[in-house]
Amino acid sequence: MSARSVAAAKQDALGTSGPLLLVEEDQATAAFLAEQLAADGFPVLVAHTTDHAAALVAQREPSLIVLGDLGERRDALDLLVRAREGLTPGLEADVPVIVLTRYRDELDTLRCFDAGADDVVGRPFSYPELRARILALLRRSVARRPGRVLSVGALRIDTRAQQASFHDRPLALCRREYELLVHLAADPERVFTKHELLRDVWGFRATGATRTLDSHACRLRRKLGDAGLVVNVWGVGYCLRRQRAPRRAVA
Repeated sequence: MSARSVAAAKQDALGTSGPLLLVEEDQATAAFLAEQLAADGFPVLVAHTTDHAAALVAQREPSLIVLGDLGERRDALDLLVRAREGLTPGLEADVPVIVLTRYRDELDTLRCFDAGADDVVGRPFSYPELRARILALLRRSVARRPGRVLSVGALRIDTRAQQASFHDRPLALCRREYELLVHLAADPERVFTKHELLRDVWGFRATGATRTLDSHACRLRRKLGDAGLVVNVWGVGYCLRRQRAPRRAVA
């Protein structure tokens, strides 16, 4: 990710929201991550137990949680489930959560997603990759914040009403088409890989030979009148580019 993208994402996501909450029993890992995140400009709160995490959340709501190991494996998942069910005072149920796990098997990954994780990162992990995943979740969170209107050229997306229009004409989009459009509009001009989009929009962990992304992108382009707004970057993925020549959208 370019320095411009990192700076823009942090300015947008952190300017009006809370700190990152890092929940990790191992103090060496917690200290390393807290130091790296702080060096990248993220305000960070660190908790080593579930009780400590609950106390910090009661004081200030985080914009994202990085959830590591907490003694028994069940403790971390229980904390995640309680957050998703709205049982943690001061914490919104839709706060983004990245789970760090030392268990790299498929079953544990599925348990994390079933409990409500937005992303799962296996140990040992790369900090630059973790930072990129944090920024991706923050962008999605900001883009979908109620009342936010995204504008890219003649395209307007009202995230409160979950409606999109092109040249002031409403677009009839299915749920996945809308979510794909919002994801791309959150960072115009950036090329999202197919893996990123399938993971972040569809929640797929393994892309395999699925054509669902290409099919949805193709329908989305047709509904935009093939205006060149949704661009297929061959062999990489998709991006949203500002329209250069006005054209009418079709229903």
